[in-house]
Amino acid sequence: MVRSVTPAGRESGPRPWSRNVVIGLLSLASSTPALVVAGWLGLHRIPGLAPVMADTLRSVIGVEAVATLEDTAYAAEDRVLRFWRRGDKPRAYWSVPTEAAAAERGGVMLDTAAVPAAPLAAAAVIAPMSLPQRSALPSAPAEGESPQFRPRDIGPMYDSCAAPGDGQWVPLSTEASAQTRMYKTLLHPDGERSWAELFVVAIDLPRVRMYLVPGTREPQATIPEAADTPRLGRIPDEHQSAVLAAFNGGFKTEHGHYGIYANGVMLVPPQPSACTIAYFKDFSLQIGSEAKLHDSPDDTTWWRQTPNCMFEDGKMNWRLVQGRGTKWGTTLEGETVIRRSAIGIDAEGKTLYVGISNHTTPVAIAKGMRHAGADSVAELDVNYSFPKFLTFKTSRSNKLRVAVPLADGFEYSENEYLRKSSGRDFFYLTDTSVDGRTARN
Repeated sequence: MVRSVTPAGRESGPRPWSRNVVIGLLSLASSTPALVVAGWLGLHRIPGLAPVMADTLRSVIGVEAVATLEDTAYAAEDRVLRFWRRGDKPRAYWSVPTEAAAAERGGVMLDTAAVPAAPLAAAAVIAPMSLPQRSALPSAPAEGESPQFRPRDIGPMYDSCAAPGDGQWVPLSTEASAQTRMYKTLLHPDGERSWAELFVVAIDLPRVRMYLVPGTREPQATIPEAADTPRLGRIPDEHQSAVLAAFNGGFKTEHGHYGIYANGVMLVPPQPSACTIAYFKDFSLQIGSEAKLHDSPDDTTWWRQTPNCMFEDGKMNWRLVQGRGTKWGTTLEGETVIRRSAIGIDAEGKTLYVGISNHTTPVAIAKGMRHAGADSVAELDVNYSFPKFLTFKTSRSNKLRVAVPLADGFEYSENEYLRKSSGRDFFYLTDTSVDGRTARN
C-alpha cells in the first residue's frame, strides 16, 4: 500500500477554492480525458489549487486512496515526459562567473545592523529528547574578518547529462550580510532524465543562526498540553531586516507523525527510527537517527524529525540502496518522480546544505545532496507546492522586504514567511549578529 506524503495547505496567494467548487471540478474532470488534462495543467498553474484538491479528496475518499491517485498521476506524467523530452539538453538557470568575477560578487554589500531579539517565553512543554554526540563548532569569525567560506567546486554528477556550470558554486549574496554566507549550484541528478534538477545552497553554518518556525496549522500537535500553544507562523518582526534566507520544513503530522520541538514546546513526540535535525545552544547542528542519540535535552534549541535519514555518516540508507523508497513519499517501487526538498550537513558540521528539486526520485535527490558535499541527509517536504528556498530584498516600490526565489518555477509569494503567516513549518537563517538563543517564533 502506498503511504501518502502530499502536504496540505497553501500559505501564499489567494485561496478562492471552496470545498464544493473543488468537488465539482473533480467530478467534471473525471468525465472526459480533455478535462483530466485541463485539471492537471490547473494544478501546476494555479497557486494553491493542488493542496486544496488533495485535502478535499482525502476527506471524501480517504488518505490511502488519494495516495494511490497521486502516484498514478505522477507515474503517468513521468511516462509522458520520458517520451516527449527524451533527448532534451539539461537547462542552466544562471551563468557561472569566472573566479575573479565570483570574488568580486562576493564582496561587501549593504550592511545591516544587529537587531534586538525578543525574550524567550516560558516553555509550555519540555521535550525529553535524546540528542546526538557532537563536538562544538569553532566560534564565529571576528567582525570585519575577511570571508573564508567557499565550497569546493564538485562538477556535474553525469558528464552525459549536465548543463554549463553544473557543480560550480556561485555566491548567493543578500542585503542582510556584508559577507557571503551562502553559495548556490545546480545539479542534474538523474542520468535518465535530463530535465531532473537539483538546486543546492551551501551555507556557512558557524556564521549564521538557524531557526525553526512551526506553522499555524502544521505540524498538528499530538500532545494535548501543546494543542493551544500560540503559533506566529512567520519570521518575527525583530528578525525580518536581518533574515538571510528561509526554506520549507517537513511533512504534515498525519504523514508519518514525525516529531517536532520548538520554542520550548514539544508538539509531536520523537520516533526512534526517524531522522532528526537538531539545533543546539552552541549553534551547532546535527542530522542523524534519533535511536543513536544520547540524553541531553538541556543542550537543544529545537529539533524536527523527517523520514529515515537518506544518508547518515556518509552511508546511504539500505532501503534506497535496494530501491525501496517508500519511506520518502513514493510507491513500493521507489520510482515516484516529484518535486522534493532535502537538508544535509558535512562531516565536520560546518557546512549546511539545502536542496530543492524538480522531477526527482528519492535516490536521485539523496545522491545529489551527497555529491554536493553532505555527509548526512534528511528529506524535507515534497510535491509541487511546498519545496522552496527564498532570499529577501528591499522592494524599490514600497521599501518593504520581499521574498526572492532561488530558481524560477517554484511557488512563492513576495510576502512569504514575512507578513503572511505560514500554515506549515519552515526554517530561516540570520547572520551571527542576531542571538539565536533568545529569538522566539
